[in-house]
Amino acid sequence: MLSIYLGNMQEAIYYPPVYFDNRYEDEWITDELSIAMIKDVDRSEVVGPRLIESPVLGPISVKELSGGVKTLMLMAFSEEGKIFNASACGNNCAKWILKIGERKDLTVNLRHIMDFGEGTFEARILNTGEVVHNMEEFVKIAVDYV
Repeated sequence: MLSIYLGNMQEAIYYPPVYFDNRYEDEWITDELSIAMIKDVDRSEVVGPRLIESPVLGPISVKELSGGVKTLMLMAFSEEGKIFNASACGNNCAKWILKIGERKDLTVNLRHIMDFGEGTFEARILNTGEVVHNMEEFVKIAVDYV
């Protein structure tokens, strides 16, 4: 389940892209989930564990991926207990955060109101303990913390 802590959270890794650059593993890049996220968010193709083909930049290294994709991969593959600042992601990452939260228990820190779309979802807001199921419920709580 996805759990969200709203506002400043001391234990959260504030700038995940730098953390990613120093911690990622090659097998993360070629995982089916990463390939899909890179294609969707960065509009790029994984050629191999150390090479990405960008339609704008041409061949790039993994370290040149967007901060959003790097943060998503950290959420998906880092050891249990790590909490990442999801505000390093744009709204185009929201659906992936929800998918990762369906696959495993995931806690993220949000310092802004992320748009999770018009559909239904399930997320526990750690500040209050409430479970929200849509953007309306999420926003009613989030405005008090971010």
